[in-house]
Amino acid sequence: MPGAGSCVRRVVVRCESVYLADMRNRSRAHLRLAGALVACVASAAACAPPDAPGHAVDSLPPDVVELLAPDTVRSDAVVPGVVHHFLRSPDGPLAVHLLEVDLARCGLALDLGLPGGAGEGDAGLEPLSAIAAGHEGVVIAAVNGDFFTPEGRPIGAEAGPAGVRGSQRSAALAWREGGELWIGPVEVEPGTGSVRGPEWRVPEGERGGVQLIGGRPELLDGGERVGDLEVAARPEFAAERHPRTAVGIAGKRLWIVTVDGRRDGHSVGMTLDELTGLMEALAVEEALNLDGGGSTAMYLAGRIVNRPSGLMGERAVVNALLVVHDPEGCH
Repeated sequence: MPGAGSCVRRVVVRCESVYLADMRNRSRAHLRLAGALVACVASAAACAPPDAPGHAVDSLPPDVVELLAPDTVRSDAVVPGVVHHFLRSPDGPLAVHLLEVDLARCGLALDLGLPGGAGEGDAGLEPLSAIAAGHEGVVIAAVNGDFFTPEGRPIGAEAGPAGVRGSQRSAALAWREGGELWIGPVEVEPGTGSVRGPEWRVPEGERGGVQLIGGRPELLDGGERVGDLEVAARPEFAAERHPRTAVGIAGKRLWIVTVDGRRDGHSVGMTLDELTGLMEALAVEEALNLDGGGSTAMYLAGRIVNRPSGLMGERAVVNALLVVHDPEGCH
């Protein structure tokens, strides 16, 4: 499309101006910033025809394009450091959303999103869009988090500003304020609130400085596949195609992935083997599968951008991984 590249560059500049202006004026209302982000996303989407890969292919790792062979690709700059990619492949078919987050960029951070009123030890479920809308900060993007019990408790470990709710050993994505991302097995010590990984322990009094969200199974560790991805133990879950949500780490870059499924003619979903292959194509070193199925949802600039598989739309979930605007991160 003639002029598409210059159009995207203009949108990125405009979004960056909005974003950096807020850094300088931190008294600006959160809703005003959120509205500006929505406008930026809409402007970026208008730069390319809806059903042509065009220049967007160039912004993706080549191995991803080769793996999925998409007939539709859209890549939109959301804010500086966050890019949303949508790919549709006729082979399946598949509908895949990839959120590329550069956490080395100031002003971006991760946060644990919880249902309204959920605190330490409390149960609760809420749709992803409600969790994001109810968060006290400006949420740029979000995905559903851990698996959960019927009464609304996370299956795996969970820790955040509200304290520790999950108390079972699990794989998890963990992050510190201003620190490195980490994926691996963790434990929450019952009765102490302390979080323990293989080579680190965060005492209860410091738990606000580390957050983690559980999942299963771990897909990649040091770039290598982890076991058989639970295919032998849970073949219906692991070896059949379902909607999927996952996260992967490549240095300071976080890839957040949703794959729609159980929708004939739109997207059939992926097996865990196929999902891990996508993570390998993204060149991530560490990857974790989050809750999928009817829970799979991606929230971006005020709305759900994928197609949840449930007939009623979004499913209520136990927690969420949020990408948030962090004005304190830029000085």
